[in-house]
Amino acid sequence: MDHPTTEPIQRDILRLSACQILFHDRVPDSAAVNEGVNLTRVLGMEGVSGFLNAVLRNLVRSKDEIPWPKREDDLREYLHIMGSMPLWLIDKLTSVYGEELAEQIIMHRGLSHEMVLRPNMMKFTDKEFETLLNGKAWTWKPGLAPHAYLVGGATEIAMDNDYRAGNFSIQGQSSILASEAVQVKPGMRVLDACAAPGGKSCYMSEMMQNTGRIYAWELHEKRALLLESAQRRLKLENLRISIRDAAEPKPDFDGMMDVVLLDAPCSGLGVLTEKPDLKYRLQEADIAPIVESQKRLLNTLCNYVRPGGTLVYSTCSILPEENVEQVKAFLVEHPDFTIAELPASYPESIRALSSPYGLQLFAHRDGVEGFFIARLRKARA
Repeated sequence: MDHPTTEPIQRDILRLSACQILFHDRVPDSAAVNEGVNLTRVLGMEGVSGFLNAVLRNLVRSKDEIPWPKREDDLREYLHIMGSMPLWLIDKLTSVYGEELAEQIIMHRGLSHEMVLRPNMMKFTDKEFETLLNGKAWTWKPGLAPHAYLVGGATEIAMDNDYRAGNFSIQGQSSILASEAVQVKPGMRVLDACAAPGGKSCYMSEMMQNTGRIYAWELHEKRALLLESAQRRLKLENLRISIRDAAEPKPDFDGMMDVVLLDAPCSGLGVLTEKPDLKYRLQEADIAPIVESQKRLLNTLCNYVRPGGTLVYSTCSILPEENVEQVKAFLVEHPDFTIAELPASYPESIRALSSPYGLQLFAHRDGVEGFFIARLRKARA
């Protein structure tokens, strides 16, 4: 008799093999079947290898007869199955964006597989970094975000001598755009309130040429270790890392920061192609508590901005209640803040997408991670 734990393992092997047979064109059907059967033997489950072999071979024979849902018959069911999306989320996106845009969001199959690198701005200009890239066995092209380069052919990047020497970093383009929205200058006092894994803190530290002070707060100790590792690699002396709940008031910071960046905890629905498990873990009931947490963070952190200073709010979400509606509500409660324009360093094509309450980016439309960015300026005293 099989051990009780073998049944879920069998299901997982079947799922993996079926995925290869149905969706991976570069994997021959026979190879997918053989690998599934071999995996049962490797795991000491030879007694079920014949069963799995029969099931998978039957799938190969009958896969062209599977009655997949048709878009024209029932769009909701089509998106549910073909987009692998929970029904509640389909309904939510459709109610917000309409059927056409919701379908584009759901059926988007991800960004390019190129890695996004950017130079260490304390060491390289963009032109100098391009010379460095030309010396690698990689392909590259400029990205959409400032200082971003889309690099192909780079493997085991953590072992690259230039990476280890702190000559460049890996950072998503939307994260770079959020960092650039802060518009730091040398000598500033800056707070990055939810800082891990640290890309934005490091970007700002480099732009400030290791002057001034960046306070990087992170709630979770393990994630703070990522920040500390980046700080050591890049030799960032103006970065101060603390394990701290940013929602808890710190009165001695009131009115002391030139800039506060809040890349808030969110639903993550803008990066589903990079983190597909989110759509299975996230529940509709989770959204309201997330929105409330963002509001609490905004109401706390805005107190630290000096008169004339800037608060940048960003999320990797595409839901209006986390983004535009959150900013609208904040401005009503805090009339001393107003929306500020996006920086001139943004590409004009991106600046043109901005609304009166911030910039919403979509992966399927803009070729970067789904992200929201709003710049808020505090009135001078």
